Amino acid sequence: MPSNARTIRLVIVESPSKAKTIAGYLGPDYFVEASFGHVRDLPKNADEVPEKYKGESWARLGVDVDNGFHPLYVVSSDRRQQIAKLKQLAKEVDEIFLATDEDREGEAIAWHLVETIKPKVPVKRMVFHEITRPAIQAAVANPREIDKDLVDAQEARRILDRLYGYEVSPVLWKKVMPKLSAGRVQSVATRIVVERERQRMAFRTAEYWDINAQLAVQGKVEGPRNFSATLIALNGDRIATGKDFEPTTGRIKPGAAVVHLDGDGARGLAARLEDRPFQVTRVEEKPYRRRPYAPFITSTLQQEAARKLRMSSQQTMRTAQRLYENGYITYMRTDSVNLSETAIAAARRQIAELYGERSVPPEPRRYTGKVKNAQEAHEAIRPAGDTFRAPGELANELSGEEFRLYELIWRRTVASQMTDAVGNSISVRIRAVSTAQEEADFAATGKTITDPGFLRAYVESSDDENAEAEDAERRLPNLVKDQPLTAEELAAVGHHTSPPARYTEASLVKALEELGIGRPSTYASIMQTIQDRGYVEKRGQALIPTFIAFAVIGLMEKHYPRLVDYNFTAAMENDLDGIAGGDHASLDFLSAFYFGSRSADPDDSIAQAGGLRKLVTDNLSAIDARSINSIPLFDDEEGRHIVVRVGRYGPYLQRQLPEATEESPNDRVSIPDGVAPDELTPEKVKELFLGGGGEKNLGEDPSSGESVVLKSGRFGPYVESGERRSSLFRTQSPETLTLEQALQLLTLPRVVGKDPEGAEIVAKNGKFGPYVQRGTDSRSLQREDELFTITLDEALALLAAPKTRQRGAAKPPLRELGPDPATQKPMVIKEGRFGPYVTDGEFNASLRRGQTPEELTVEQASEMLAEKRAKGPAPKKAAKRAPAKKAADGAEPAKKAATKKAAAKKAPAKKATARKATNAAPAAKKAAPKKAAPAKATAAAD
Repeated sequence: MPSNARTIRLVIVESPSKAKTIAGYLGPDYFVEASFGHVRDLPKNADEVPEKYKGESWARLGVDVDNGFHPLYVVSSDRRQQIAKLKQLAKEVDEIFLATDEDREGEAIAWHLVETIKPKVPVKRMVFHEITRPAIQAAVANPREIDKDLVDAQEARRILDRLYGYEVSPVLWKKVMPKLSAGRVQSVATRIVVERERQRMAFRTAEYWDINAQLAVQGKVEGPRNFSATLIALNGDRIATGKDFEPTTGRIKPGAAVVHLDGDGARGLAARLEDRPFQVTRVEEKPYRRRPYAPFITSTLQQEAARKLRMSSQQTMRTAQRLYENGYITYMRTDSVNLSETAIAAARRQIAELYGERSVPPEPRRYTGKVKNAQEAHEAIRPAGDTFRAPGELANELSGEEFRLYELIWRRTVASQMTDAVGNSISVRIRAVSTAQEEADFAATGKTITDPGFLRAYVESSDDENAEAEDAERRLPNLVKDQPLTAEELAAVGHHTSPPARYTEASLVKALEELGIGRPSTYASIMQTIQDRGYVEKRGQALIPTFIAFAVIGLMEKHYPRLVDYNFTAAMENDLDGIAGGDHASLDFLSAFYFGSRSADPDDSIAQAGGLRKLVTDNLSAIDARSINSIPLFDDEEGRHIVVRVGRYGPYLQRQLPEATEESPNDRVSIPDGVAPDELTPEKVKELFLGGGGEKNLGEDPSSGESVVLKSGRFGPYVESGERRSSLFRTQSPETLTLEQALQLLTLPRVVGKDPEGAEIVAKNGKFGPYVQRGTDSRSLQREDELFTITLDEALALLAAPKTRQRGAAKPPLRELGPDPATQKPMVIKEGRFGPYVTDGEFNASLRRGQTPEELTVEQASEMLAEKRAKGPAPKKAAKRAPAKKAADGAEPAKKAATKKAAAKKAPAKKATARKATNAAPAAKKAAPKKAAPAKATAAAD
């Protein structure tokens, strides 16, 4: 080839969108094509096994375990056309650059491409952390070879997961239910969720009380005059709090030297402290300092996106993938918290522009990762480029999800290089002596922030929705020792211990990360897999295990405990890391796991048992399917065992006397959809059985002579008489339902009458509450009892009025309680997304387990709201940004050739909406110079 001849190169990336972006940075001498992800994999089923291998004993696995664990790779049917295209292009170019992601998966894809295409021209590996022109040009200029250690690690992981899944899953099919699956990480993740639910099922609530004092400083004072304090000790002994109770018994922990106040005791003490002098006994002031958070890694990005933006792990990673491929952020699968010198310089420049030089620390900040065995040394997730684009500049380029996630990443990155938040924290102790000479000690704490530092840009959220935000201040008066105080109000406040919170996707990812299980590239797929397999269901953000999950994990824990052991699973991750680093051989690792090894770790029960294959084969006959599919709950009042059985057609409840040998059909009842395991309390079980045999005879209908029967169905309790049936109202309890109420329910739907045109008007009870209907027109009723009392004239007037509530709007209250004795605000009980709650219009308190809307007293409701009030108002939720409108036919709208003036008019509205998605920076607007105007919108206060 002459020296002046052009060198034509083929660059292969993973996705078409990445190919399009990179092609824009390379010249005409480059073809940029996508592989569309993995091009080869182990066969998914028997149909994918090539004909010549179908007779082999190992064909089912797709791995020749007797010959060095040699994998059988097949090209995916949906990749064959693209592979043919790449093979043809490989014949027309002088060099091939493999530009797949720089992690194990990306390295493996690059290797599979070489093995599949078999090019006859030089092949180089091209790597980069961001898709920007400088990064792509640098990657082209500095290629490397394929890292075979990374490829071996990925291949070992793939084979390990295939062996685990294909050997253990058939056990589940035979002993639990067909079509179930087991997995090295998914089974462990499921176990974590199941264990938390077990803790909730075993939990027994405890009640404890304290006193909240509203205190005032006498005379003139700087700052606030009033503040609140909480009783912490009585006669030198600490007042019991939630941590002092056993979670499984609800009793005080042995050896806890505390005073356990009940309601009467707290109210009595409060009465004895009325009009008594209060005095400050101690004031401690300490400096407050908070360092910024490290930049995002994969797990922390998923956690914060879930908390702040309510995005699932899959949603977060899909959105981050688009941002990365279009050049907005760096690579999003990383466990490194490092920032490059270029990124640090860009962040420091932007901080100075937006927040002022005072917010830039003298030296750049460096972070050390806390993730066990962090691998793939990338940068942290940050805005791409050597000059960060402020979110306000991208409002017209990004979709709603993309904009919010980019802003989150931008804020976190910028904040990581800002100054500390500093201030003062104050702890005050106060004493009063009751009329009975009891010494009551109260405590109050305060916090003031003198310089918010990084908090101007970013405040991290918490999994505890009641937790106080880090930028929140609590101001106290300037108090000194021996200062007299006046108690303006003393309120006895009751509390109940709460079971451990269910996992969310965010907190489960955090738990896996802390255990060293899974890696950045797998967290999102783990979350999706356990839901797709039917092991976990989502209720709001909470992850609830199904009864099938209980049966599967019960089997694994009893017969294959090592396979769901946290330390063992983390150790396998470590071994894979060792293979990636060239320190371990993949063949030795796979052989010890599958066949066992004489030199195996004596603590490794799998290897000592002869390996996975022998373990599942030898133990199969010892697994009692009936025992595995039985989940004991408790014994009822009559001594019958209450057990959940996992049946072929769904879970059901079984109750049986200890000496009984045969099951009675009358002692079975289906568990309605949506009932979580921890909700199967004795009260709920009794309700489902309805007093015996799954149904209860309430009496006879006087008009027809037919029996009126109360039954439990898939969607809850209902009454039935002959051909008529009707569901109970939400406010009705099966335990207290009378024959009269049942007969009234059976009159629904009720014909109210006809309008002047002859159209029938009917009163009905529906999914969204009671309503009247005429044809397709309907209006909601305020109360359920109106279904039986509304007259024709009232119904006509209601239908004539304009609609005031659409579906999804606020529902009418379940019950009106009257004024709160403490505040005189009207209290009502409403049905919320997670169950009934009481509200006074400002504060909400969920009803506790066992409390029903009809039984809740005014005093209980007032106490619950007082408890919420003492914690302060809840943080405001982030506003949702409306999605961009699409054309009527579903196609994407055409790009507008808007003038700069038109674009400028539209931009502020978008920015203002997006501002609310994440924590904002109160001082940024003042600090930012005029030239930084595009960024001001997202840096301004919420």
